[in-house]
Amino acid sequence: MLRTLKGCSFPSIPSSYALVENKADAEDILQDAYYKLWSRRNELTDIQNPEAFCVTLVKNLCLDFLRSPRANRRDADVTEAVTLSTASSPDEELERQDKVQQIRHLIDRLPENQRQVLRLRGIEDCSMDEIEQITGLSAVNIRVLLSRARKIIREQLEKYYTYEYGR
Repeated sequence: MLRTLKGCSFPSIPSSYALVENKADAEDILQDAYYKLWSRRNELTDIQNPEAFCVTLVKNLCLDFLRSPRANRRDADVTEAVTLSTASSPDEELERQDKVQQIRHLIDRLPENQRQVLRLRGIEDCSMDEIEQITGLSAVNIRVLLSRARKIIREQLEKYYTYEYGR
């Protein structure tokens, strides 16, 4: 099996990132896939299409991850980081949590490519070069997607707070 795997292209971080939307989790999933292949290398000799087998393995590991509590922990970590970074009154804290929740909701409603680029840049803190590698997009396209995503979120937040609080 390992000899047949030598020539095939194993799924990369961009392919697993596209499913889990988190660079560190994508790397962990690929590491798990390599481990599973290595630990069962003697059982895998009859695989007809090793490349398809590897892609399916990574896809299934990504789906398993998304169903797990670990996937939901990410959002809690972001909220906790925002909460811990501020020392404020309870009213201000509730308002801040409301903003975080609203922004998360707006990000989830963005088109897929805008959401992916925004999360990579804003949450994962990836450089433009890293985003180019992961998405396969040019730097110009990435800047345009970021600009559009930020504009949509800004306009929707203004609309929400104007309606909600009359500001």
